[in-house]
Amino acid sequence: MPNQWVIPDVHGCYYTLKSLVENHIRLTRDDELYLLGDLIDRGKYSKQVLDYLMDLEKQGYSIKPVRGNHEAYFLSAYQSELTHKKTFFGKSHSKEFMFWYRVGGKESLESFQVDNIQDISPSYVKWIEKMPYYYILNRFIIVHAGLNFTIENPLQDKYYMLNATHFQVIPEKIGHKIIIHGHIPLSMDGIDTLLKEKEMYHYICIDNGCYYEQEDAYGSLLALNLQNMELLSQVNIDH
Repeated sequence: MPNQWVIPDVHGCYYTLKSLVENHIRLTRDDELYLLGDLIDRGKYSKQVLDYLMDLEKQGYSIKPVRGNHEAYFLSAYQSELTHKKTFFGKSHSKEFMFWYRVGGKESLESFQVDNIQDISPSYVKWIEKMPYYYILNRFIIVHAGLNFTIENPLQDKYYMLNATHFQVIPEKIGHKIIIHGHIPLSMDGIDTLLKEKEMYHYICIDNGCYYEQEDAYGSLLALNLQNMELLSQVNIDH
């Protein structure tokens, strides 16, 4: 049976991602690779991350990223800059662009070697625009940040899917599936606890803060095998 792998927030850590995929997962064309969004920003190599995944897709690999809040920031910045009117006394950039620039967009622009977001090829924008907010599998729901269980249908709140910082699962609302998410970095001990207690919590966060400066508890990019719950790890090698 093909493996289904999930990798959390990459944040421009290209060399770390490449090593995880090729040296640890050893991805085949029969496998499915899910990514939990936030592929870009913060790290040095956002363009290279996108190029790598887009190239794997072209080669016939099953690459399935969901949208993260940083992809949403990028798309908002891109669209707002297209319509932003610069005036003599006005701001040279839209507020959406300035927000994205401050939270990691600066590093992304540098990876593309451009000063203006409009100079990024539309092919990248279209690829990001195609990212769904979630995937529903037999036993799992793949989503960037989490789901809103305070409403009748948790799958209707897209903002929460991108930005949730805490939630308590009501299993009946999602067919007793387990949520796999990232967004808020968690220590390895915390991730191990959620893996062991997944039937109690009904969610597993696998974001270990790949872009963090290396320390014992954080700073690795992980990959979770949904078939056997095996967790693979690659220490950040992009610093």
